[in-house]
Amino acid sequence: MRGYAPSAIPADGSYHVGALMDDALRVRSAAGATEGDVLIGHDWGAIAVAGLAAMPDSPFSRAVIMSVPPAAAFRPLGRVPDRGRLARELPHQLLRSWYILYFQLPWLPERSASWVPRLLWRRWSPNYYAEEDLRHVDAAIGTAEGWRAALGPYRATIRNTRPPARYAELNRWWTEAPQLPVLYLHGRDDGCAAVAFTHWTERVLPPGSEVAVVEQAGHFLQLEQPEAVAKLILPFIAPPG
Repeated sequence: MRGYAPSAIPADGSYHVGALMDDALRVRSAAGATEGDVLIGHDWGAIAVAGLAAMPDSPFSRAVIMSVPPAAAFRPLGRVPDRGRLARELPHQLLRSWYILYFQLPWLPERSASWVPRLLWRRWSPNYYAEEDLRHVDAAIGTAEGWRAALGPYRATIRNTRPPARYAELNRWWTEAPQLPVLYLHGRDDGCAAVAFTHWTERVLPPGSEVAVVEQAGHFLQLEQPEAVAKLILPFIAPPG
């Protein structure tokens, strides 16, 4: 993802979801685009994938979204099925998502790189030993500029700042319902986003989509249960026939 080493800090300073979507489209073009290309995204990657899957002219064929439900599952709240049940879930989710508001504060978040990632990994995947992965995290965002880049998407999204013109059209899609067939995966023990949200996720996905809960996995399900995740993804993205 942009700003995470070895990726460069973006010259335009944009960390909007539209910028992440544009990056994915550029990677596809550079790799040699085909009609069967699929999207697979986790966390912020999941949000970008949801946006690309919502585009009416998306160049991709299918999408796999992990750990963060499409925003359309909750918007607008007044038309969400079982909104009373959802309303009961949201206060608990706000507590889980404390870090998002914390990241909006001035100067203090910039001084938190030494403890925030470790705390979040421990809470999000409570049964996973992540020491080796945290070393990779430190290599990616352990510098001052890398940590500012990690804060960037949270600030660009919550503050609702206007993206650069080149990303504006893409940026409008990430809150819309996916149009591509989607495989949505969520860890049973995810401490970042409640597994209960799969109930609303499946209601906004188009025909041909699937929703699966991965047992004995938290937020980083692809690291915790790689074989189980692969067994779900590979049949879904396999070419027909």
